[in-house]
Amino acid sequence: MKILGIIPSRYASTRLPAKPLVMIKGKSMVQRVYEQTSKSKLLSKVVVATDHQEIFDHVKSFGGEVCMTRADHASGTDRCYEALTLQAEPYDYVINVQGDEPFIQPEQIDLLAAALDGKTEIATLVKTIDSLDELVNPSEAKVVVNTRGEAMYFSRSMIPFINKAPQEQWLERHTFFKHVGMYAYRCDILKEVSGLAVSLLEKAESLEQLRWLENGFRVTVVETQTETFAIDTPADLDKAAQMIDHH
Repeated sequence: MKILGIIPSRYASTRLPAKPLVMIKGKSMVQRVYEQTSKSKLLSKVVVATDHQEIFDHVKSFGGEVCMTRADHASGTDRCYEALTLQAEPYDYVINVQGDEPFIQPEQIDLLAAALDGKTEIATLVKTIDSLDELVNPSEAKVVVNTRGEAMYFSRSMIPFINKAPQEQWLERHTFFKHVGMYAYRCDILKEVSGLAVSLLEKAESLEQLRWLENGFRVTVVETQTETFAIDTPADLDKAAQMIDHH
């Protein structure tokens, strides 16, 4: 299986402008993500897909592979598809690695890559929720899974609802999963989903993956035990620096 790892790296970010270029202990965020992703054993190639010359030049400066994509993409998925079309050779799958997770573990990428057997259309990671704070937090997307290991629905709400039990007991009554935002797409499926219009469920929950489910695509889920940490705010940057100090 030939798998292309793509790191979408957009310059504009509301809460943290020029996010890919922010420095964390002497290395930019995008360099840290690129280096971690490159340690994957199952990716054939890693490329940063950006919309900004400064990021393009910076990736070149540390010896990374990079391609320039349009600035008007609505999502990382659309940017991934354009980046795929710019490659000189064909691939079977694309894995979209989040560009704001400098501590991404190569083992997580390989765990997802191992599920790509030619039949899998789209795959993503989930992790067990182990605290009530996480369960009630609308920033954490929850997912319910069927017996075939496919996502039935993603929501910012607590799903499933545990009837006739106080919230404090929910985690004892049921295993809840949260979504970990790394995606793998079979290349023909990536082409199809990047052409879909925004769906009603996606609009309601502000979760792009609902567009795929609503249009009948199957999303395979793979369970990871590894916690991830995305950087969205200046406070997250401080936390990241501390994590490196304690490493």
